[in-house]
Amino acid sequence: MEEYIYLDNAATTFPKPEAVYRALDRANRNAAVNAGRGSYALAEQAKQLIEDTRGLLLTLTKAKPAAEVVFTPSATFACNQIFGGLPWKREDIVYVSPYEHNAVMRTLHFLQKRYGFAIEELSVDAGTLELDLEKIRYQFIQNPPTVLAMTHISNVTGYILPVEEVAALTDTEKMTVIVDGSQALGLIPVRLEQSGIDYYIFAGHKTLYGPFGVGGYIAQSTGNAEKLGLVIAGGTGSNSLNLEMPQLLPDRYEPGSPNVPAIAGLKAAIETFGSNYEEMCQTIEEHYQKERELTELLETELQKIQGVHTYFPQDKEKRSGICSFTIEGYFSDDIGMLLDEDYHIAVRCGYHCAPLIHKYLKDEPYGGTVRVGIGQFNTKEDIRQLIHAVEEIARG
Repeated sequence: MEEYIYLDNAATTFPKPEAVYRALDRANRNAAVNAGRGSYALAEQAKQLIEDTRGLLLTLTKAKPAAEVVFTPSATFACNQIFGGLPWKREDIVYVSPYEHNAVMRTLHFLQKRYGFAIEELSVDAGTLELDLEKIRYQFIQNPPTVLAMTHISNVTGYILPVEEVAALTDTEKMTVIVDGSQALGLIPVRLEQSGIDYYIFAGHKTLYGPFGVGGYIAQSTGNAEKLGLVIAGGTGSNSLNLEMPQLLPDRYEPGSPNVPAIAGLKAAIETFGSNYEEMCQTIEEHYQKERELTELLETELQKIQGVHTYFPQDKEKRSGICSFTIEGYFSDDIGMLLDEDYHIAVRCGYHCAPLIHKYLKDEPYGGTVRVGIGQFNTKEDIRQLIHAVEEIARG
């Protein structure tokens, strides 16, 4: 395969740690059986692997003792299961950040047409592109939220949203707080225990550096998990003569055969962070600092190039390894094609499945942005080659 510079890590991290590839191969060869569906040793071993992975996720997120991990095929499935399972009423009010991904927005739009609830956007400071906490406080006083949905890190600008601070602006006992951590878990420390967050969604193949095929969510108490209505039903391997889904958690929300190889890969990925919360946080901080250093190099040099516009939070403490830019005279797709064909650099172009934020970025004349997603396996040389390519493209 021709050597490529891969800078689309916000879509999926690539490559993965070697331990993940080894775990996938080992599981496919030796453990790809139906977990918990038989009394034989291999099935029990697969079941234990899944339970061990749940434990690692609870450790990684510092969740409450009663929290439950529910595995799904992806974060999008997790969004559908959570939002689709809430007891909606017409008078409900859902607040979303303008940074939400369509995994959240399309799911809510679909359900809004069915139930008639209102969707409101959290206020943003148009100058800094950050959430305006004072205006949000006023929004909550005027129209108290039933549900609050926020992404933890924007997949367009890399902005780290103050999710706990926003949740604390109103009575969390009277609303459901849902955070999409697809771009965050594994890159910044997460401590759910005292956060006020009811459901935290994760995607195995993004900042956790696991494989495709496994995502899910953490429900912060058994009460929160049990109050979700059913969105999908099917076989669980338990109480099979009963046509009702089991009450036992997490079985109630995990119909179908679990993806044992993908979960094995996710387990190996999490184990690269460490064996306890402190070790995991130290590794995560090292990953974050590396990505931020490369991001700052990229942003600094891009801002020197005539005709290039960048989109990122002004506060360096609120940035992750994502940087979006445009070049005057080019559509973003054209830039992506040139970077691919002439420089062998892979980036993402367009609107990035995030429908609300672009009115603030004012990037429609460019067909969206060119998004650079920096990952753990990128180097300064990768960034320098991208900068050189952008300089040549901008000169025409």
